[in-house]
Amino acid sequence: MIEMKLPLEGVRILDSTYVVAMPYGGGVMTDLGAEVIKIEGPSHVDISRRLTAPQGPDGENGGDYWNKAPGFNNMNRGKRSLTLDMSRQEGRDLFIELIKISDIIMENFTPRVMKRWNLTYADIKKIKPDIIMLSNTGYGHSEGPYASYPGQATTMEATHGTASVTGYLNDIPSKAGMSYVDFLASWSGLFSVASALRYRNRTGKGQWIDIGMYQLGCYFLGEYILDWVDNKRLPSRIGNRHPQYAPQGCYPTRGNEDEWIVISALTKERWESLCLAMGKSDLISNPKFIDNSARLKNHDEIDEIIANFTKNFERFELMELLQESGIPSGPVFDSKDYFTNTHYHQRGFIEKVTAAPERNLGTRAFIARPWNLNKSDIKIKGFAPAFGEANNYVLNELMGIDNTLIENLTEQDVVNEIPTAYRNKTIDYSAASIPTTGGVKYIDSDYQKNLGIE
Repeated sequence: MIEMKLPLEGVRILDSTYVVAMPYGGGVMTDLGAEVIKIEGPSHVDISRRLTAPQGPDGENGGDYWNKAPGFNNMNRGKRSLTLDMSRQEGRDLFIELIKISDIIMENFTPRVMKRWNLTYADIKKIKPDIIMLSNTGYGHSEGPYASYPGQATTMEATHGTASVTGYLNDIPSKAGMSYVDFLASWSGLFSVASALRYRNRTGKGQWIDIGMYQLGCYFLGEYILDWVDNKRLPSRIGNRHPQYAPQGCYPTRGNEDEWIVISALTKERWESLCLAMGKSDLISNPKFIDNSARLKNHDEIDEIIANFTKNFERFELMELLQESGIPSGPVFDSKDYFTNTHYHQRGFIEKVTAAPERNLGTRAFIARPWNLNKSDIKIKGFAPAFGEANNYVLNELMGIDNTLIENLTEQDVVNEIPTAYRNKTIDYSAASIPTTGGVKYIDSDYQKNLGIE
């Protein structure tokens, strides 16, 4: 039997990125076979490791908690970890040597940082002409007035316009879920790296990928931008409604106070089917709902009628009932719903991964990828790396640096396996003790049993 080669097998990536966007993109690249070496400074730890919050999974405290944060492990799965103080020349010199044996560099510093370090694409391609470099910044590299601004996905939802169209009628602008544009950057980065590799395979030349995250947000607002360009119309916020048809909305169902179903009955036929399903055939001939214009005008009243109907049903039960009548509908899932959903598991979208015994993390469920390749056996390779676990592998095995020099570098804190702030006892844990005001709906004490990872 011929073993299937993974798409990025044999590709080495230096990943000097932090938080969500490119760390997650790099994690998916490990699924695809790439060797991704995550680079953090001993005193510049990725904040998704939650160094200031000493708590691992299941509420466990203590130990190497910075290696156990769930988000960090999902986004950085399968990588190796090299700690390197890039703020010091010794660290940058090692980075330059590592460039010579690598294929791709990913970084997400503000533009001024790589300029200050003499590590721009123009500098790096002199070291390795066929290198591919991906720079992911908030506002892109340019002479524009925003170029030097740091970026954060939640604030960029304002600057790229998503917040202006997200929210309810006559209410304030709102953000769209969690770190929306971060994940646009992840997938865009993955696509651009694949394109750059194809270009290099054909021409022997590398190139620079320059991502401005706010532009990704604009890119996904095309219809609103075109409406203003062509018609001089600015959109309003309309919540869950459709701008042109009615009814459409999100309605409460029987159960706890936060279980919902989405219903979209936008045609005459579907509206009539909904009326019959609700046992209210008289609404079909009611002048207030006789056509789409009338239904749009009286949407508030329709929403009240539908809500009084839906609250008598369990959400999955109602979905089946409505779909049997040809009415588009679906329950609102929370994270428990999709992690325990049989279909998601059968699709391979949820993968169970077992950590090495010394990690003390057991078996956990990870979100995989929203696509499968029929000619590649793509799987999550493992948990995210422990801090500095590949220092010897990279410095000694790949770069040929002797152990004495590695020990000297460790003593100088150019490299290390324990964060500087933890060793020096300078971490401010006060934020970890502040009570949260939201973000947790409930805690499922049986989650391991429900996931089959006991």
